[in-house]
Amino acid sequence: MSKLGSIAFVASEAPAAQEALAELESRYGKAAPETADVIVALGGDGFMLETLHRYLQRGVPIYGMHRGTVGFLMNNYEAAGLRERLARAAPVRIHPLAMRVIDVAGSEHRALAFNEVSLLRETRQTAKLRITIDGVVRVDELSADGILVSTPVGSTAYNFSAHGPIIPLGAGVLALTPISAFRPRRWRGALLPHAAQVRFDILEAEKRPVSAVADFTEVRDVLTVVVHENRELALTMLFDPEHNLEERVLKEQFLS
Repeated sequence: MSKLGSIAFVASEAPAAQEALAELESRYGKAAPETADVIVALGGDGFMLETLHRYLQRGVPIYGMHRGTVGFLMNNYEAAGLRERLARAAPVRIHPLAMRVIDVAGSEHRALAFNEVSLLRETRQTAKLRITIDGVVRVDELSADGILVSTPVGSTAYNFSAHGPIIPLGAGVLALTPISAFRPRRWRGALLPHAAQVRFDILEAEKRPVSAVADFTEVRDVLTVVVHENRELALTMLFDPEHNLEERVLKEQFLS
């Protein structure tokens, strides 16, 4: 960052995060997140996602420090030299997925996701879905536990656990990954251009109910779900140059 003014600190409820909050505010002072020039989030990846959603409209950079469980999106914690670290941090520009849902009652719901949008079966029976990409039906009927659309940032999270590909940040693609697919049995998903619009129609929705989840926003008993990347919304995350997100995504592909 070429210019660095006031810093606001926000923290999860975890004891380690609260201790770090007290230490950093005693060193660097307090600023309101609503007016600060940069926001420092203390916690794990879950708290970072909450922070991204909460301050998306502010448009200020967000720098995370790991004081939680999973810290893939976080920098290492160190109280000393924070202003210097922020000044040399590498920015990463990210865009969220926009999810539009129509449920079985005909109500419309909208939500954003920085990691992924996932569709999940609600009962013991498999979900049955039709998949349409940019107006073309690509899968007439998918029987599975569910399916997800992942951003590059989210590709190392739920997507990777579902055996989806890890995506380099600059690749310009999204991952479409089935979750425990039964039919078609050999289909493992697809990589889509980031501008693609993905539509899911739930087949036998009343017999086989499905929920849709955008990060941590869930809509139950859905009928139709449309997902696309919202290029009009953007947020900047900051990473230490020696531990930048691009390198972490690349490194993750070589871990056993």
